[in-house]
Amino acid sequence: MTLAINARFLTQKLSGVQRFSREVVTALAATGTPLRLLAPRNAPASFAGLPVEHIGRRAGQPWEQFDLPKALGAGDHLLNLGNTAPLRLGARQTVVVHDAGVFDTPESYSFAFRAWYRALHWALPRRGTRIVTVSDFSRSRLALHLGLPPAMIGVMPEGGEHALREPAEPGILARHGLAPQGYALAVGTRASHKNLDMLRETVGLLGARGLKLAVAGAADASVFRRASDVDATLALGRVTDAELRALYENAICLLFPSRYEGFGLPPLEAMWCGCPVLAASAGAVPEVCGDAALWFDANGPRSPATALARLLDEPLLSEHLRSAGRARAATYSWSAAAETLLGILESPGLESR
Repeated sequence: MTLAINARFLTQKLSGVQRFSREVVTALAATGTPLRLLAPRNAPASFAGLPVEHIGRRAGQPWEQFDLPKALGAGDHLLNLGNTAPLRLGARQTVVVHDAGVFDTPESYSFAFRAWYRALHWALPRRGTRIVTVSDFSRSRLALHLGLPPAMIGVMPEGGEHALREPAEPGILARHGLAPQGYALAVGTRASHKNLDMLRETVGLLGARGLKLAVAGAADASVFRRASDVDATLALGRVTDAELRALYENAICLLFPSRYEGFGLPPLEAMWCGCPVLAASAGAVPEVCGDAALWFDANGPRSPATALARLLDEPLLSEHLRSAGRARAATYSWSAAAETLLGILESPGLESR
């Protein structure tokens, strides 16, 4: 079997799903698995050392639904890594659906976006398409909303070692007036479920200690509604991988208040970089971070400010979280994710990891 990769992600801005797709394809290529990369005409000529086959004349969802299926050979199995897939292929494909957010947090998405995703995710498994996701939490939520037995949904965790691939670019600190160990970092969009409003209380606490809150990330207005406007000291916008590594390595901690995550890549990236993680105990994040994070409530009495005060006041806690985070992060890698995915694809039925 040759894996034909739906490489539409190569034409999209880099966010969590596109990061996942790029890293999984790179790891699959390293295994020597026969791969075909199928993409719209505006994709690059090559990726991960493999040529990209430019097919069709459309772009976006029309390309995926109408042009992509025509390019498959008789022995190809299509792998879709970014939540969507062509309906007509049925059992000749696998799709990774990262979470059930369009069902669980509909307020975070436009009406058109969530209506299309709900209909597509309901129809795909009923046409025989295999469903894979990235955490046990997401599997349970998808099984509930799609009316599927959990055993029918495969689970492949993500990796985080890409956070160390690029040398850190510390110039971002100087450009924004940030001092090493002089700020807490938040990473996320303004989507409602990212819950950034919850960090308002920490701004005052940080200011009283001579520290700042820096927020990295940007929302896609075509998908996410603007639902929060945190009065953070610094809004950094989009940052490069090298800049993000520098931010992680020099922050006193990552504050991650999201109330819904299908996996939770920023906490894993932070742990790879030795940055203490303070996170809301919600979604898949506890599953990913285990006992290597300091927890607060997404909606409850344990506030992020309380957790932050504890971190600042207990001298040994920061180093403990750095050490525990590095050890926990080492159990997640993209090579392991690719091997798990190949095992799922080769099995007659879908099993847990």
